[in-house]
Amino acid sequence: MLELFGQIEEAVGVIRQRWAGRPRAGIILGTGLGGLVDEIEVEASLDYAEIPHFLRSTAASHRGRLVCGRLRGLPVIAMEGRFHMYEGYPLKQVTLPVRVMKALGAELLVVSNACGGMNPNYRAGDIMVIEDHINLMGDNPLIGINDDRLGPRFPDMSEPYDRKLIERALRVARRDDIVAHQGVFVAVAGPNLETRAEYRFLRLIGADVVGMSTVPEVIVAVHCGLRVVGFSIVTDMCLPDALEAANLDKIIAVANGAEPKLRALVRGVLADEPRS
Repeated sequence: MLELFGQIEEAVGVIRQRWAGRPRAGIILGTGLGGLVDEIEVEASLDYAEIPHFLRSTAASHRGRLVCGRLRGLPVIAMEGRFHMYEGYPLKQVTLPVRVMKALGAELLVVSNACGGMNPNYRAGDIMVIEDHINLMGDNPLIGINDDRLGPRFPDMSEPYDRKLIERALRVARRDDIVAHQGVFVAVAGPNLETRAEYRFLRLIGADVVGMSTVPEVIVAVHCGLRVVGFSIVTDMCLPDALEAANLDKIIAVANGAEPKLRALVRGVLADEPRS
């Protein structure tokens, strides 16, 4: 981890050449939330290739651009596309943008993802506000010699997702008549989807949904002192006794269909954040 501080400074230096703003919030636009960028008053944008030490996003529907500007008056910095462990990248680099957001001034992080639903009370197209997570990726972005300039050696994970932000999101959902559950996200390495036996196991240990992202970014956000709110779009149901073969086009279509609801939740959560 000792090499990260210099990498963060280099990335921040390049971004600062294009944008002098101080973001209040960092946003990771996962599958189903990419359209939120259309609501940002863009003041600067950089392709990931222009930023030192940023990786190249190869996942479907992930554009690969950093957008800086204002969302309804709130200064934000948004990743239009994220990186994944299954692309062959080490988690220290997958999560580097989170540290860069913090170094630029962000105080909270909004994360989103597409996921498979295992809770039988959920339906495809529903949204889950993440209240907790389980890391089954077999790796951790904090492994290595700790750099105390970036965060503590043993960060506490008793409340990785900010309870006030969770309550705010659920309040917005009730107000706007949006189906939003509160549950546990489990992260696996991927890229293959799970077997019937694995879905049974994941449900047994307490997970409501499963995906291949988000947890590394949240671990790093907690490490560097960011408040976090997370959202999952349930794109398909993964019930072992009624399991259907996954269809990527259908998954993306369901995510896109749920996007207006997710955008409303994110806007609602950020509406109460100070503008200065």
